[in-house]
Amino acid sequence: MITATSPTRHPIPLSSWQRDFAEAVTDPAELLALLGLGDEWLAPARAAAKVFPLRVPRSFVARMRHGDANDPLLRQVLPLAEELDEVTGFVTDPNRESGFRLAPGLLRKYSSRALLIATEACALHCRYCFRREFPYDEQQGETGRWKEAVAAIAADRSITELILSGGDPLSVSNARLRALSSDLENVTHLESLRLHTRNAVVLPSRIDQGFIEWLRALRWRVTIVLHVNHPNEIAADAIDALERLRGTGALLLNQSTLLRGVNDDAQTLSELSRRLHRHGVLPYYLHLLDRVRGSAHFEVTDSTGIALIQTMAQQLPGYLVPKLVREVAGAEAKTVIAAGLSSQIA
Repeated sequence: MITATSPTRHPIPLSSWQRDFAEAVTDPAELLALLGLGDEWLAPARAAAKVFPLRVPRSFVARMRHGDANDPLLRQVLPLAEELDEVTGFVTDPNRESGFRLAPGLLRKYSSRALLIATEACALHCRYCFRREFPYDEQQGETGRWKEAVAAIAADRSITELILSGGDPLSVSNARLRALSSDLENVTHLESLRLHTRNAVVLPSRIDQGFIEWLRALRWRVTIVLHVNHPNEIAADAIDALERLRGTGALLLNQSTLLRGVNDDAQTLSELSRRLHRHGVLPYYLHLLDRVRGSAHFEVTDSTGIALIQTMAQQLPGYLVPKLVREVAGAEAKTVIAAGLSSQIA
């Protein structure tokens, strides 16, 4: 059995999901070998991975098409030479999050809501991640710093919703999540808790019984915002995780990022909405790319995004058409670019 070692040197058995997390593929050579891809991809992948490391769970690799360098799931995680290009307008902090620090690990960007950076860890390193260069060592809300963040939330009665983000908050153990929610119990003005997670789908073993029990015991209304970009991500093990989450009574929403070569066609996006709905998840946002350094090759134009939403609105009921949005630094909410105006709820 794989174990972790505590400061007292007593071995602590890893749970199933923690083993899956620890055994993720982190070497570009191994990823290419698993998918039967040639060595021509290796040198650029290693160069880009030095700037932003590769990490992908083996269960996610298993959903990729063997021998296909253009597989939409692979494209999201394979480091490419284009990431090293300096492109005007693509910066380290595209949403200027460093200016919204309320306490260590706590950001206040919007009215009534605060966002806690629960951890820097993710099961999957998305190459377009807007926090790929985030200064976690300065703002990370790890266990020792949560006290200050909770105190700041308690002192501001205008905060009625707390968003757990990261990294991915589901990279945090059940015990630490219970400790955090216990610390928040006395914040009487807090009405709802929101979790933003990719781990629930890319690392389905994370949705274990302990996590389900923690969710069910929370006193707040809970919203879980998933991050699924392509219908192929919703494999059998991910479906089981979604059904378990659905059974807790939490509201399940999805936000996707519009990515060139991944999901920039209406058929893919419409199928994603249908599959999500089939398993109790409603489409929420389709994000235009946050212009973080190293991601320019993923960018899709506004006009293309608008056309995609209009096509989806002709194919789907209105509640399955996500809003096309952009994050504008300093704005009081997401900026809506298109919202399926011609769709009909049926």
